[in-house]
Amino acid sequence: MRILKLLRALKRSWSKYRPSVEVLISADNLVHNLRAYQRQYPQLSFAPVLKSNAYGHGLVLVAQILDKENIAFFVVDSLFEAMILRNEGVKSRILVIGYTSVENINNSKLSDVAFAITSLEHLQAIARAVTKVKKFHLKIDTGMNRQGILQNQIAEAIKIIQGGKYIKLEGVCSHLADADNENANFTKLQIGRWQEIVEIFKDKFPEIKYYHLAASAGVFYADYLAGSAVRLGLGLYGFNASSSVKLDLKPVLRIESIVSSVKAVLAGESVGYGLTYKTARPAKIATVPAGYFEGIDRRLSNNGFLKINDCFCPIIGRVSMNITTIDVSAVPDVSLGDKAVIVSDNQSDKNSVESLAKLARMIPYEILVHIPQHLRRVVV
Repeated sequence: MRILKLLRALKRSWSKYRPSVEVLISADNLVHNLRAYQRQYPQLSFAPVLKSNAYGHGLVLVAQILDKENIAFFVVDSLFEAMILRNEGVKSRILVIGYTSVENINNSKLSDVAFAITSLEHLQAIARAVTKVKKFHLKIDTGMNRQGILQNQIAEAIKIIQGGKYIKLEGVCSHLADADNENANFTKLQIGRWQEIVEIFKDKFPEIKYYHLAASAGVFYADYLAGSAVRLGLGLYGFNASSSVKLDLKPVLRIESIVSSVKAVLAGESVGYGLTYKTARPAKIATVPAGYFEGIDRRLSNNGFLKINDCFCPIIGRVSMNITTIDVSAVPDVSLGDKAVIVSDNQSDKNSVESLAKLARMIPYEILVHIPQHLRRVVV
């Protein structure tokens, strides 16, 4: 709790401080994306995924924007994330989908928070040691072979749950391993297994409120999942998780900095650590006070782009810890303090999340979750 108090104190002082790098969050686009899914798939309910700092967008900020929307529940990875949300006044139901120790489950005093049961051993430990009624979602492995009880363990799990005085089964869940692949054979195999599992649990536990198999890419199979909840992650933040899903989604995030210096260099001059870039002609170069500590991946050295005055400026030399150098020769008028867009919210830009991911040989998820937590998020 001392950490939370420190964060609050910092927030109060931040109002007088203008950082050199900011993450700008569009509340309108965030709500637009959620409602786009809800309109397109009225047979489903949606659970916004807020783990990993809401995919880099800001855990508390995103939760506060969506708290009054029509959602099933919020999904976080850890009890600590759930504690932060409750401490910040977030009211919606929460599912802690990552592994939580029995000790932490027992010690939790949070209201309307459910915990995922991630294996048969986890369930057995919970049944032995939990001393107060808690809500749970049982994970079942339908083929991903990561977390969840095995299908041949279902009968034993049901017996344990039925005999568990303090186990309130609120949900059953699984996860699709290959939903974003246009070859749907394995996904349909998982869905078939899932449908059988749902029938078993509906018979044994008619009070179960939530069944959820799919994430953003899985909504393509909505016809097989009527009545289910969908854990909405990447799609919520404006990115189509599958080429099969056609929705008008809008990126929620952009990152901006400023130009901190401009200088002219001669032809044949080297730029940055390791002398990895040499000017072929006289050039005008600029620095931006953001580097790999601020989330500009080092793999974008001599490879990526920043946007200044509507011009895409190539990154030259190595990305440093807190400084990135760019070639601004093509920018007609650039000066100290000009806005520099590090990550654009225009999907067609050379420095959009998806474009940067391709340049760095990453996936969009990595670009997003690597946005440092210390950068200030501002709603625009």
